[in-house]
Amino acid sequence: MLKGWIERLAGSAAIGVIAALVGVSAPMSASAQEAAAPPAEAAEETPAIPLDAESIGSFAGAFLAARTADVDRDTASAIGFYARALAFDPSNNEIKQRLMLAHIAEGEFEDGLVLAEELKDDASIERATDLIRAVEALRNREFNTVETLLDYDGVNELDRLLSGLLRSWARLGQGETDEALTMIDELQGPEWYGIFLNFHGGSIAAAGGNVAEARSRLNAAITDQAGGGAAPDTYMRAVMALAALEAREGNQQAALDVISTGETFSPDYAPLTALRQSIEAGENPPSDIDTAQDGAASVLHTIAAALNREGAEEIVTLYLQLARVLDAGNAATLILLGGLAENMERSEQAIAIYESIPEDSPMRRIAELQLGLNLADLGRTDEAKAYLQSLIEADPNDMRSYLAYGSVLSSAEQYDEMAANYDRAAEVIGDDADRRHWNIFFQRGIAYERLKEWEQAEPNFLKSLELFPNQPQVLNYLGYSWVDMNMNLDEGMEMIEQAVALRPNDGYIVDSLGWAHYRLGDYEAAVQELERAVELRPADATINDHLGDAYWRVGRRLEAVFQWNRALTLEPEDDQIPLIQAKIEDGLDDTPPPATANGGPEESRTPPAVADPDERSDLPELHRTFTRDVVAR
Repeated sequence: MLKGWIERLAGSAAIGVIAALVGVSAPMSASAQEAAAPPAEAAEETPAIPLDAESIGSFAGAFLAARTADVDRDTASAIGFYARALAFDPSNNEIKQRLMLAHIAEGEFEDGLVLAEELKDDASIERATDLIRAVEALRNREFNTVETLLDYDGVNELDRLLSGLLRSWARLGQGETDEALTMIDELQGPEWYGIFLNFHGGSIAAAGGNVAEARSRLNAAITDQAGGGAAPDTYMRAVMALAALEAREGNQQAALDVISTGETFSPDYAPLTALRQSIEAGENPPSDIDTAQDGAASVLHTIAAALNREGAEEIVTLYLQLARVLDAGNAATLILLGGLAENMERSEQAIAIYESIPEDSPMRRIAELQLGLNLADLGRTDEAKAYLQSLIEADPNDMRSYLAYGSVLSSAEQYDEMAANYDRAAEVIGDDADRRHWNIFFQRGIAYERLKEWEQAEPNFLKSLELFPNQPQVLNYLGYSWVDMNMNLDEGMEMIEQAVALRPNDGYIVDSLGWAHYRLGDYEAAVQELERAVELRPADATINDHLGDAYWRVGRRLEAVFQWNRALTLEPEDDQIPLIQAKIEDGLDDTPPPATANGGPEESRTPPAVADPDERSDLPELHRTFTRDVVAR
């Protein structure tokens, strides 16, 4: 539902904040367009960004540098370049808009607020400026101002929900709980509004002291959206809010029953585990939302979390940074911001965000694991290893630590250490393995497979499937490995086909099916599947390389060379580059090598493609934790 919502918003003339963020704002003035346009002969070139914004001598240069920085998601540099462009044209509102949004995205709220005040009468950006000014009014407890600024009667579904919820919390800030709940009830919209209205209505009632109403609305949020619906983060917040409410009311068993409901959806969600421990210890957990400011921050957070997917990074960042203004220490918001920084390959910023998460937060452990992975992303592998090893020593029973450490070892191709790491994890698990541990045995199998110790690898893949039958990644890896080694061919193909059926839009798994057909000499079927895999994953070097091989085998040799050349442009692994270059130069031998236990000498064995864990939907994680690289590529 929300995917369609985002697509509708992206195509709407009334997209408000999103339009401004993704560059669909009001057209630039003619003079700005002319200044920004590069010479015709240089139209295909990407302008080099000067290191020093002050050295740029023209509006056009500064604007092009800023836009390039935007494309590169280098917001800090973009701010400097937009500011430089504004120095050449101080009245240019389009540049002010972009600079304002860049300041907010970078967490520089005060600077963004100054520009929001300057632009408050500009209709092309009023949804953004009104929101920013409303956050400032909330911070200052100017609740009447909030209601005035966010009095929205337009058709945009996102703006209507956001404005309505924030105005309801502002009314609560004035001590008018019943009126705030009436405003919630009057918000009309599509079906996906339901969980947001029920959660925030329940939270308003709880903050206003109406326990019965809070219980009813929070129950509705949970039961009407069983399994999380389109907003799993909000679903889990509703679970925790209701459990804490029941505990404070002395209903311990009712609280634990609610927690069990949440654990069915997400068994290892750290805040929920911490809440259970607190309630079982007889404590009365405090409410996460006590004030109108807390509530408004939760509005921005819950909507951002629901929108958090590829292509929506800018709008999500805006909402989370505004939520941070109102609730600076909220760990869930910080975790999401850290994940966004990682997605934009800004590891230093991600580390700083994770370090800011309070020491006593249940999310602190997740932040520490992510911090270790970001150290590795920065090339500080030894430091990352030492850091993650210290986390394992601090809590040897936390399987997440082994997965994070194993991820670093896998990226560094240190498979001996990777295997030893998972051996230790399996020893800790002992005879108590259950579905939660499938990935430990999967990763252990990968480590031994990479070490070419199949007799050690295979039992771990089978154990993983025993714990989690029909897990697509395991089916894909084991099935492909069998086919590649010319053993258990029928069962192996059946596994890969089952993985594709479970994950039909996963380009990596579809690639495995195509490449398995190739290894068995069914080249026409290989072409069919690999073409689909390339459609799903057009920027993957390995998949394009595989399609080139299949084209060659069916006689489509010009297309084969094109695919190989394309694969070279997509940053293949270093050891694959000379192999691809040789194919471009000489093609493939007329007689293809048979599938062998070692994958054949002429067409080097490529491990089965597996999905990037960032994009997997089967893991029951509500926040982007350490799963980024836990499946070896």
